[in-house]
Amino acid sequence: MELELRTLHPPRYQKFDDDFFFALCQVNETTRLERDAHGNIIFIPLARTETGRYNADLSGEIWNWNRRNKLGYTFDSSTGFKLANSAVRSPDVAWVSLDRWEAIPESDRQGFAPLCPDFVVEIRSKSDDLKDLKEKMEEYRDNSCGLGWLIDRKEKQVFIYRENGSIEIKQGTFVGLSGEDILPDLSIQIDL
Repeated sequence: MELELRTLHPPRYQKFDDDFFFALCQVNETTRLERDAHGNIIFIPLARTETGRYNADLSGEIWNWNRRNKLGYTFDSSTGFKLANSAVRSPDVAWVSLDRWEAIPESDRQGFAPLCPDFVVEIRSKSDDLKDLKEKMEEYRDNSCGLGWLIDRKEKQVFIYRENGSIEIKQGTFVGLSGEDILPDLSIQIDL
């Protein structure tokens, strides 16, 4: 059975504001939710076991790189970030530089931090629509994400989104990826 993302639309002329959305996420902590820039609430299906394993391995690579370099903070897929366009997104892996994170008041860190990560990863699962994920990656870029990887294991390709608007596509069973200027000296080989 193929799952779909489901969207809850607010009443006309009304949006689900920050406080309502945060409270909704807290009382439904086992449900993955995001909010788009139009105020719609998007229900995100749980990751399939294989996708979750793959995500954990990739998160570990980024975490290990960050632990060695101490340049920022790594976040998992359950972390929400409030983007400048008012969307609240939860990438599969996210990284924020030390200076940007420390510039956020402690009180703002307790909710959905008001910033777009410097680096994001989205991993396409079998139930994800590639078009929707590409739009999400563009949204991250438009909200000042410096580097993003959209990993499409189904089609054995990786889309690399850069802040300058370029998108590079790498294909194959094994793909080498670089953190470029955002995650200096990060170089990993992923299997698709």
